[in-house]
Amino acid sequence: MVKIIEVIGTSDRGFTEATENAVKEATKTLKNIKSIYIKHMHANVTDNKIVSYAVNAKISFEIEKNQ
Repeated sequence: MVKIIEVIGTSDRGFTEATENAVKEATKTLKNIKSIYIKHMHANVTDNKIVSYAVNAKISFEIEKNQ
């Protein structure tokens, strides 16, 4: 069985790092992560410069069967 959770990953360097941070944080409590789907991306702008990036992502992972 596969379960899906929705998370937000952030970075001050770019969308790729924000995505990697989302997976990195999820691995602290989840096992068997299979995929990540980026639902939305957005950036915050200050003084005409991007100062932070964020991704709203869905992470799928396999649930281990009890034996």
